[in-house]
Amino acid sequence: MNIKTLSATLLTLALFTAGYAQTLDKAKLDQFFDRLAEKNKAMGSLTITKDDKVLYDRSIGYGQINGTEKKPLTAANRFRIGSITKMFTASMILQLVEEGKLKLTDTLDKFFPQVPNARKITIVQILWHRSGIPNVRREQNAQGNVNTIPVTKDEMLALIVKATPDFEPDTKRSYSNSGYQILGLILEKVTGKSYEEALKERITSKIGLANTYLATGNIDVSKNEALTYMNFGDGWKPVPETHPSILFSAGAIVSTPSDLAKFIRALFDGKIVSKENLDQMKTIRDGEGAGMEAMMFAGKTFYGHTGGADNYGAVLAYLPEEKLALAYTTNAKVYPVADIMKGIADIYYNKPFQIPAFESIAVSTEVLDKYVGIYSTPEAPVKFTITRNGATLYAQPPGAGSAVPLEATAQDKFKLDNGTPAGIVFEFDAAKNQMTIKRNGGQRVFTKDK
Repeated sequence: MNIKTLSATLLTLALFTAGYAQTLDKAKLDQFFDRLAEKNKAMGSLTITKDDKVLYDRSIGYGQINGTEKKPLTAANRFRIGSITKMFTASMILQLVEEGKLKLTDTLDKFFPQVPNARKITIVQILWHRSGIPNVRREQNAQGNVNTIPVTKDEMLALIVKATPDFEPDTKRSYSNSGYQILGLILEKVTGKSYEEALKERITSKIGLANTYLATGNIDVSKNEALTYMNFGDGWKPVPETHPSILFSAGAIVSTPSDLAKFIRALFDGKIVSKENLDQMKTIRDGEGAGMEAMMFAGKTFYGHTGGADNYGAVLAYLPEEKLALAYTTNAKVYPVADIMKGIADIYYNKPFQIPAFESIAVSTEVLDKYVGIYSTPEAPVKFTITRNGATLYAQPPGAGSAVPLEATAQDKFKLDNGTPAGIVFEFDAAKNQMTIKRNGGQRVFTKDK
């Protein structure tokens, strides 16, 4: 090799190495999480790994609050991960396919013929949320919040059997927790083991996940499980827990960010399913893969899943070409998790990112008093009560136990963070005695009662 060729080769290698030598601005990530903690906008844990090496670990907030006694979250705390459970369920179903115990083309009548459309619904359609199996839930009754009451698998199946399909199989896509609960029941039927046992044997023991298991009862602080909280500006308050039996194979797994990062790395390294089946999981149809989703962060396509229930949530995202895993778990969603993840990725890739100030603007009490009153709408039999306490405006939704503070973003606009990117926006028009509530792309106009 001559000198010119050698120099060109060395330059190419240097450029290649520079492109992949990611210098993580840990100080800025710390500042971002310090701000979230200081302003009570989040509680939770983050792990960033690359090539199995932990680049960043951070926990903010508390796993247990008893009055003034607060137990800080640490990397050892375990969290409910919601629908990330579906990645584990899909992986085990595909393992059964590899073992010849199941075919993707098997129809549901082979296992549960009593389910509507069972002869038409295939395993592959359930995996991709294309079965038409609707999300079912028990009706609220005099017992109060039925989500806190355990449900048996037979009761859950009976609800699915009784429900009308959303559509004919494979004609469209609609996210179905109930479909993934059916997959959990199929897993148990084929293996002759409980979902909990199958999870341990097929994944957690196999790749060494010591902090990952199926929740079967209420959150247990003696196992380092983080309790769930919400903060509307008046301190952290506990949130009622959905009993994990209701979520089962669609959302009842408990884990840590460290274990989640290890799981997705093992999945992409072929230690859980074959490359062919991993490619199946990654194949996105109408926005959904098989127990997997594609996510865009910093202009790059990550694979993984999100999860949430009550006020806990989680995101697991993996970039195969860089072997980069981002795992975030939270027991208190206030500032939208999607915005937190965007900030994490932008900081990681040294992209411009402004750490939010979370400073609301000041509105005079004279202006706030013009908005105080009871508002109703002919579109729905509900009333909102708007009150003022000091320099803060409060909204009391229908049926709510207490009023919640609103954050002023303009003289006539106020925001209530509810864990979604947009939050809930209240806009007032004092001249017309009207209040417009905007959420999830929709809006409703209320008029002040005279």
